[in-house]
Amino acid sequence: MTAEARHDAHDAHAERAVPHGDDPWHKVYEALDDEHDYEVREIEGRLPEGLAGTLYRNGPGRWRVGESLLDHIFDGDGMLSLFAFPGDGRIHYRNRYVRTRHYRYGQRHGRVGLRGLGTQRPGGMLGNMLRPPANVANTGVVLHGGQLLALWEGGRPFRLDPDSLETYGEHSFGGRLKVMSAFSAHPSRCPDTGELFNFGMDFTRARSLRCYRVDARGRLHHLPRISLPYSPWNHDFALTRRHLVFVVNPVIPKAAQILLGTGSIADGLSYEPHRPTCFTIVPRYGGRARVIEHEALLGFHFVNAFEDGDDIVVEFVRFADWEQVSTAFRDFRTSDFPWGCALMRYRVKASGAVEEEQVCALPMELPHSDVRQAGRPHRYTYFAGRTESSTGIHAYDHATGRRAVHELPPGHGFGEPVFVPREPGAAEGDGWLLTLAYDPDEHRSRLLVLDARDVEAEPVAVARLRHHIPMGFHGSFTRRIARTPGPRPA
Repeated sequence: MTAEARHDAHDAHAERAVPHGDDPWHKVYEALDDEHDYEVREIEGRLPEGLAGTLYRNGPGRWRVGESLLDHIFDGDGMLSLFAFPGDGRIHYRNRYVRTRHYRYGQRHGRVGLRGLGTQRPGGMLGNMLRPPANVANTGVVLHGGQLLALWEGGRPFRLDPDSLETYGEHSFGGRLKVMSAFSAHPSRCPDTGELFNFGMDFTRARSLRCYRVDARGRLHHLPRISLPYSPWNHDFALTRRHLVFVVNPVIPKAAQILLGTGSIADGLSYEPHRPTCFTIVPRYGGRARVIEHEALLGFHFVNAFEDGDDIVVEFVRFADWEQVSTAFRDFRTSDFPWGCALMRYRVKASGAVEEEQVCALPMELPHSDVRQAGRPHRYTYFAGRTESSTGIHAYDHATGRRAVHELPPGHGFGEPVFVPREPGAAEGDGWLLTLAYDPDEHRSRLLVLDARDVEAEPVAVARLRHHIPMGFHGSFTRRIARTPGPRPA
């Protein structure tokens, strides 16, 4: 069935017909319509005294507009959540939808009116011709230079109040990020300089990427444009002390189908393994990029990269099958987690040779490491993964080759693990992992605080929310504590 036909079918059915897969955890895709603001009262265990700051998370809060279901996991309205830890044993939760044009149109009209990545507007080809996807600001979140930014794949970020989560609007960095420019959902901050680096698809020129450096005060600087052998869709990159490292895979947008509106943008992405993957090494402060062609790969999320002498080592999750991935994104309400994944390391040598090492092979996603190690060799990689018997949060020790797992009962789902050091100067791995878990029996989510040194142990603390949080994407932690109402009298 085409995306347009699916959209027409959805319009003919009310929300009562929301499908779910056979696994109970698929209920995590149900909408959260309410915006909450409360102190979390149900806390098991004890929050660590050193855990003070704010965890921000971003993801789609609902995949419907009115009674119409949206056709792709990346089309849902962006919803930010914050967990504020004052450091006194309390947690405050708050969520707000990002007031994007897509969100406001849906609230006002109660129907789909803008094109999405996988969801077509009503009106067939004429209704979608020459229309870009709506910026739903639903993928990443970063606090930088005092600005809280909700990030998306193909457009400018949205700026929000870091305390109230009120939306201020699209952020152009003082006009330096033009209307047709993109600022990716996966920036990387240098732990030495405090600079934030990022990239975006360059819609003004074919076969190229645009890279950015945002200084510690929040001013954006343009780096030289990167020329590539084809026009790709690229999702992530990694930062070393001297370079930005891209692994550009041959996932190619079919321009004619997308521009003419004959099919959805997502259906217009084609994996073409006869083309090369391009290991692209970009100097951080200007200079000619190196583009090294390699047999086709498929990876989306990076862990880290670092220089080892004249070599560059980059680590990411590799997938084996584009069709399985694209189907899982499209049929997310009923599909299973993509199988055939592996945690990989690639060494790019000064000669241009590329060496491959498989670190760990099992279904996994949302990898994370200690952000203080960005651009340096890291010992630990954390990720959400699945074994034959369970899902869980995994910690892989590169020094010993040991993988430890925090497991939950079957049917329970996990989100991305975010590492928080015990204190700013703590050793790598000495801290906590913060992750959301979903309980389908209670249809509620809970925040787990795991000891990163012993993830197999019972959680240090479990904070149970009053509701569920729909399956989200990425989060970040800051030592800044979001302002919230004070504690109520006993």
